[in-house]
Amino acid sequence: MEEPEEYVVFPEEAIKYLPDEWQQHLSALRNEGQAILAAVDDNLKTLNRLVHAFPTMASLRYIQHRLGSTKFEATMEWVLENDMLISAFVTTYVRLIDGGVGSGISRGALPAALRPVHDNIIELRNKRYAHNVGHDTMCGNLVVGFEGGKFDVSVNFNMGFHVGGALDWKPLVIFLDGLMFSRLQKQLEKLKERTGREWVFPSGPPPSWVSAE
Repeated sequence: MEEPEEYVVFPEEAIKYLPDEWQQHLSALRNEGQAILAAVDDNLKTLNRLVHAFPTMASLRYIQHRLGSTKFEATMEWVLENDMLISAFVTTYVRLIDGGVGSGISRGALPAALRPVHDNIIELRNKRYAHNVGHDTMCGNLVVGFEGGKFDVSVNFNMGFHVGGALDWKPLVIFLDGLMFSRLQKQLEKLKERTGREWVFPSGPPPSWVSAE
């Protein structure tokens, strides 16, 4: 097993106290590094936008895991908990797709088989969770009765939902996770081609709740 490399960090002000040959060497390294970074500034901006989306991708995978591992209970508390997780899923999905300061993912980047899933999530987010504009999973009617000289008001309300989210959400999330990783690798390869240097992004084993099974 390779030993991790050790780095020594000291303030730039301390360089002037080093021997002249050390100062010249460190100055040359700094100038070389600054020149390389300036030459690939556009690539670094793209990489920066991409990594800004990584926390959103991680949130989406975790929420989908929570949904997929939920156990149905015939209680109002369970219904509200499930609805809360679905709300978190669809809003996080749209945040990832729209990009913002992140990279964004177009509908066309998805396989044809996953585009209807994408459309359903967008509609669910827009019509049920972001706005009350009449999604077909929600309907309610005001019922007014009159008896004994008074009006009795009640609501006949129906709410549809997927237990643990829709089954086709998981393959969509797995595809997006792979797409984000692929985009990262492509940017690192472009940086390598332009600089002639290796560019390495830190990585480690996935959390226990991340699984393609």
